[in-house]
This record gives sequence, structure tokens and C-alpha cells, in this order.
Amino acid sequence: MSVPPKSRLPLFPLPVVLLPTGVMPLQIFEPRYREMVERCLSGDRRFGFIYHDSDVQGPFLTEEGAIGCVAEIMSSEPLPDGRSLILVKGRERFTIEDGIESGTPYYEALVSPYGDHEEADRAALAFQRNRTLAIFHEMVGFLGTGEGEVPEFDPTEELSFPLARTVDVSPPWKQSFLALRREVHRLERLDALFRAALDAGLDP
Repeated sequence: MSVPPKSRLPLFPLPVVLLPTGVMPLQIFEPRYREMVERCLSGDRRFGFIYHDSDVQGPFLTEEGAIGCVAEIMSSEPLPDGRSLILVKGRERFTIEDGIESGTPYYEALVSPYGDHEEADRAALAFQRNRTLAIFHEMVGFLGTGEGEVPEFDPTEELSFPLARTVDVSPPWKQSFLALRREVHRLERLDALFRAALDAGLDP
């Protein structure tokens, strides 16, 4: 299910970035977002997850053109004190068209889809996917994975967002990654990141 053009979406601004296919646990404690989650659970279970660091950027203003990711609530656990623990999964991207003065205590906006541009050279994209995946496996083989197992990836499907979930990078980096509209460019960004990790690991 994709975001229809100029559709209404509740927004949850946070100083972290949710990527498509990503999974994130959240603790909901502010009354306005408790209300938002309750309304989402009684409807399509979706809200707009959007990066905003108020310490750096100041108050959130539902800025036109801001890019976020639709979050779908996969599970919800209410707590005795009114808080809740939810697990969300990143779906498609969106861009804010205009804020809405809706009377709700949480933010809402008119949003439209923010998809990729068509890749004219599918062979080049397939080559880039395989190259990035090879660099990723080289990095994992050299540096290890900590305690987790290496996830499986399908190079015939969109690869950049699933691969990006495996790296620990800053929210601004993730936000700029989210905004790229060609998969090949996102894969090239990951190439550079993986090679930098390899180079750092190889330094004496």
C-alpha cells in the first residue's frame, strides 16, 4: 500500500531515522502521541515517522518538502501507567506537501509519495547491487558481525535499504540517504561506507 497523493497523515517527529524495511521499537509516553497511536490502531495502523532534532533544528514546523517514512504499527503493548510499547516497520517514503491545522494535539500533514526515479540501465543497477553485496560480505568476513548472524539479501530486489539497516551511522547520514531517489546512488554511498570500515580495520 502506497501513500496516495496529498493524503492526510499523522506525524511523529523524532531525532532518529526510520528507513523502509527497517524495524524499530518505540516507547510512547507523551499524551498527544498516546492519542495518535490509539487512533492509528483503530484505523490503518500507519503514521509518518519524520526526522527532526529540536536541539539542532528548533521547533518542528511540518516544513513543506520534508521527507519521512511511513511507519506501520506491527504490535502494541499497553502498560499500566498509560504508556505503551510499540514495534513499527518502515514502509514507503513520503514528502510533506502542507501542514494541517486539524485540532488534534499531534502533528498532521498532507503528504505525497516520494519514490525513486526510474533506473534506465537495469543491467548497471544489477551490477551495482552485486558489487555492493560483495563489498558488504568482504567487510563482514574481515570485521565480523558481533554476536548476530549475517542476514540474507536478495540481489534481485531493492537492496539499499535492507543493507543500510546493518550499519550504525548518524541520523543526518541516514536522512540524506533516505532522500536519495536512485537506488544506484544509495548503493554507491554504502560502498564508500563499507570500504571506509574495511580501511579502518586494515590500519596497523
